Formats: sequence, C-alpha cells, structure tokens
Amino acid sequence: MGEPGPDKADSGRGRMGAGSYDRFMSPPSSAHGRRRLRRVEETSAGGLVLDNRSDQANAALIARRDRRGRLLWSLPKGHVEGGETAEEAAIREVAEETGVTGAIVAPLGTIDFWFVTGRSRIHKTVHHFLLLRTAGELSDADVEVSAVAWVPLDQVAGRLAYADERRLVDEVPALLAATA
Repeated sequence: MGEPGPDKADSGRGRMGAGSYDRFMSPPSSAHGRRRLRRVEETSAGGLVLDNRSDQANAALIARRDRRGRLLWSLPKGHVEGGETAEEAAIREVAEETGVTGAIVAPLGTIDFWFVTGRSRIHKTVHHFLLLRTAGELSDADVEVSAVAWVPLDQVAGRLAYADERRLVDEVPALLAATA
C-alpha cells in the first residue's frame, strides 16, 4: 500500500539531502505544560518508470487530490514494508500505483522531509530509482491514486507538483547516458 496522499505526507516537502533545510513545526515545549510531539522515522521508495530507454521516452506519473481537490502530479512511491529493500519496495509501489512493472536502471536520488500529523513529527526519507518498463499497462486501479498518465520525459518536470522531484528528474538524461 502506498503512502498518504500529498495533503498529509507532502505538506512538509522542501528538504532534499543533508545540506538542505528542515520545514516542520517545532514541538511545543513541555515547560509550558504542553505535550511534546513524538518523533517518528518513516522510509518510502518509488521512482520514475520509463516506457523505453531514450530521451524520447514517456514516464508514468500519478496524481492525487489534495485537501482543496486539486490534482497534484508526482512520482509513484510508498512505504518500505518489513523485510523489503528500498529497491524491492520501489518496484512494488510503482507497479501498485501505475499498473506498470519496471526493472531498476539506477538510483535516482533520495529526498527527506519533515511533517507533522496528529501528535507526531514525522521524518520521512524517500528513495527514488529510475526504472525501465518490463510489463503491464498503465492503470489507475489503485484506490490511493486519482489519475495516472504517460508523460513525455521532456514535459515531466513541468507536470510535477514538487520541486524536489523536479530536481531528481533533471538527472534522468545523464543517468540514461551513463547506463547505456
């Protein structure tokens, strides 16, 4: 099963790598009689699956609706389950959310960010991979996904809702050339 939609997990996006900034609400001080937020570590994986290995490829993207009903496009991803590697989770999540099975070509990058939900301050790390389609047809059958689409690779960055994912996609042409 994938991770929560953008209205929950992605509201705190904005941290990419160790040299970036945190964006989260600081826990209230217990000195003022309030409870501290409990810190939770979460790990997810997913990626960008291409229909062929070229600069003319199409990429499978997913969309979820935010709290305002807007369709936000992103890379498919979800929680790493017990006993799974990040690579196994990425392949599984991409297949679950897009209907397309892919083989990993290369690591694409890692994004980490903070967000607050309920009484928890979540630190989420998402491992992304570049995948090449091996089977399946695009499908929006997953209940966590509002829409799926094949998008020309040169238009993917313009469609993605989150800057950190756009930065990852900028690396795809170099990765394709390096792994050819």
